Amino acid sequence: MNLPVTPFDFQACLAACAQGDRRALQALYTHEGARLLGVTRRIARDDATAEDIVHDAFIRIWTRAASFDPARGSARGWIYSITRHLALNHIRDVRCEVAFDESDIDAIGAVFPGADDEAWSGSSRIYRCLEQLQPSPQRCILHAYVDGCSHIEIASLLDAPLGTVKAWIKRSLKALRECMG
Repeated sequence: MNLPVTPFDFQACLAACAQGDRRALQALYTHEGARLLGVTRRIARDDATAEDIVHDAFIRIWTRAASFDPARGSARGWIYSITRHLALNHIRDVRCEVAFDESDIDAIGAVFPGADDEAWSGSSRIYRCLEQLQPSPQRCILHAYVDGCSHIEIASLLDAPLGTVKAWIKRSLKALRECMG
């Protein structure tokens, strides 16, 4: 004789988490943790990173459970959305980290064809010109031309509107061209 399977009630579980019920979070982890880890592994392509992301996701689920709105979607979808966004943000952040050093000169140099070799050596004019930019526009240039990030990725990294990022890049390139003269 087969007993009927009762479906897991994600919405009730989130409501209990919002009330501080740790058992509800444990039940959610027991029921869905392995699947969330599988999704995250496919995105992160690294087991340790995926485990960290799932851990962070459950902390976020716990702390934001009260913000779940069933009118906007399913509770299970909300949980997966949180986990997926954390994984994608992690991948984006790792891919677009700024590490500005002398090896970056060549990458930025492609933006300014015609500059002589002396201009691109050591602590050259490009460093001085970049240092004249405000911090956020400077980061935009480095993310775009050193790290190869798209404007949308830069906007996400800097938590700035896309139009602002585009304007910063446009004005910064103009300023760099004038400075490199």
